[in-house]
Amino acid sequence: MPIEDGGTPHQQDPVPASVRAQLLATEHWGLLASRSTAQGEVLTRISMFLTFTSASLVSVALVGQATGFSDAFVLLAVVVLFIDAAIGFLTQLRVMNVAYEDLMYVTAMNRLRAAYVDLDPGVAPYLMAAHHDDEAGSRQTYYFFSARGSLSQVAASSMIFMTTANAALIAILAGLVLTLAGAGTAAATVTGSVCGAGFLAVSVARGGQRYRDVWRRHTPLSPTPRADGK
Repeated sequence: MPIEDGGTPHQQDPVPASVRAQLLATEHWGLLASRSTAQGEVLTRISMFLTFTSASLVSVALVGQATGFSDAFVLLAVVVLFIDAAIGFLTQLRVMNVAYEDLMYVTAMNRLRAAYVDLDPGVAPYLMAAHHDDEAGSRQTYYFFSARGSLSQVAASSMIFMTTANAALIAILAGLVLTLAGAGTAAATVTGSVCGAGFLAVSVARGGQRYRDVWRRHTPLSPTPRADGK
């Protein structure tokens, strides 16, 4: 920074609006690229998990037919399903992480739109995506036309898809373990169902808590105006 003769630094000239717009656009494109990469990666992970699980279950079924579904087959099935469940759980963690990363990118781009509106307030009516970096703004960006119910948004998400798939694997695995230990079919079925439902409930509750924590810690720079205009 230049220094005056008296030792006082000169004030820097303000950055021209065109330069600010270029900087904001560069950051916006970087966020878009990162978001696209993360989404593509997680879809590939889900596809790999489904392919691996399908192939392993088909292999177990073929072994079962060859061995007459003996105790050795049940032991093999337990081992294979344990591996499937472990891979599924790791995939589920990645899916959840990407979901929150996606929320992060959406919120960051909303904040950049707020900067665009600061540069030129006249563009605000033409933005269908929100320019408010809070929870209400993120919901508008995810669905422009109206307020979509949280149940629909969550139930149709990749997180619930993966959690449900893992809950089914855990239920079958728990039932097979009890069968291998000598339990009856009824006990194995009930115990497996309880284990699967418990895993699903805990995962959903944990995901909801993590979502609430995100907004509790986040401080928006351009919050959505309240209905009373405040």
